[in-house]
Amino acid sequence: MENYYSNSLNSNKLQRCYEIAPVRVKQFLEAEVTFVLNQISQRDTVLDLGCGYGRVAIRLSEKAKKVIGIDISKDNIDLAKKFVGDNQKCEFYTMDAIDLKFPDNYFDTVLCIQNGISAFHVDPLELMKESIRVTRKGGKVLFSSYSGKFWKDRLEWFQIQSEQGLIGEIDYRLTKNGVIICKDGFKATTYSGEQFRELASNFNVRATIREIDNSSVFCIMELD
Repeated sequence: MENYYSNSLNSNKLQRCYEIAPVRVKQFLEAEVTFVLNQISQRDTVLDLGCGYGRVAIRLSEKAKKVIGIDISKDNIDLAKKFVGDNQKCEFYTMDAIDLKFPDNYFDTVLCIQNGISAFHVDPLELMKESIRVTRKGGKVLFSSYSGKFWKDRLEWFQIQSEQGLIGEIDYRLTKNGVIICKDGFKATTYSGEQFRELASNFNVRATIREIDNSSVFCIMELD
């Protein structure tokens, strides 16, 4: 399962996952981006963790001063650079989200959305700690996961991905309660608002939990 998104579900295959998304899933994806856009300002330098092929970064660049995307997959980063073209407000680097090569207090806003906290398959406390480290005082760190209310739509989306050969065959004996497991080792879990709050309590932040569009649970951590 280690680095599944880097080794098996990256670049054009990852992009295809979004192209085939049902209407309700596309609504969820748009709702997440809209929420994040409302959380940033024109002065912000934003870090997008697990940026994939740049689909969120290019939208954020419409408002933010600068958007830096990092991803553990070099193939994703190569595609992201092509995807955004000559957009001077976007930069992309191959990098591990728990070993960021940026100084302390560097970003105004750090994002780990669309369930990156599960997809990265790293220690969630280490992921939060590193995200907070590179965020300036007065800045924000945003994490999101899937809402339990979105389970049927999320499962439908993953079923389509499986049928298209983008992920393995879903193991329906083990797939339940917010956890999707495939026979090739793919596993996707979720984090609830309470789980986010518990993780955030380990740091000197003010955490707010928001549910968006009956599809996303956001944890907004503000640094004092």
